[in-house]
Amino acid sequence: MKLTIVGCWGGYPKVNEASTGYLLEHDGFKLMIDFGSGVLAKLQNFVQPEELDAMVLSHYHPDHVADIGVFQHARLIQGFLGKKSPQLPIYGHTQDKQEFAKLTYKNITKGVAYDPKKKLEIGPFTITFMTAVHPVPCYAMRIEAGGKSLVYTADTSYKQDFISFAKGADLLLSECNFYGSQDGKGAGHMNSYDNGRLAQEAGVKQLVLTHLPHYGELEQLVTEALTLYEGPISLAKEGLELTL
Repeated sequence: MKLTIVGCWGGYPKVNEASTGYLLEHDGFKLMIDFGSGVLAKLQNFVQPEELDAMVLSHYHPDHVADIGVFQHARLIQGFLGKKSPQLPIYGHTQDKQEFAKLTYKNITKGVAYDPKKKLEIGPFTITFMTAVHPVPCYAMRIEAGGKSLVYTADTSYKQDFISFAKGADLLLSECNFYGSQDGKGAGHMNSYDNGRLAQEAGVKQLVLTHLPHYGELEQLVTEALTLYEGPISLAKEGLELTL
């Protein structure tokens, strides 16, 4: 599996960057995980909109889905220009029916409901879900392919169940919206110490901090997480590529 960070900011995109969006590839299959504000513009540095094979969404907050509408227009316009592509499946939960309905657009994209209690097969990927702790229904994902595993926390505050869910993962892509001195529980987010503890107790091979705050010195997040986790830690940034 190859993971490319397209956008990594929490809440809204930093100037000239993007909020949450990740490109995951394996055996030629291209899967987008979330598709927030600014992601479409940045995605085109790596692949074109018509080249994607599927998309899966953790939840419907704008920093995770804002660019889906313009993405649908991009596929539509490329079709007019002769680059027709199959109807793209966008997998999402149905606990917000109004937002789920927006995933289907003409013959360009089709919303496909996932059952978070069951495993989901998308191309070469097998996805297991876990309920996150967030103000709206949101699901973390454990994605497996080619004998490797990636765990994406989505947006969540810390909960003990993440330890077994992420156990032994090759990569933990974990939200870190708060510094160690801050309590993110009320907002449904984790801090740097939550991340270090989770990564250490789950025994993951590497930790990537994402959904980053817009203030402070971001390297402090790494320093604080390292007080609890003994493995390698990276800050997510646009264009970061990780091969598992």
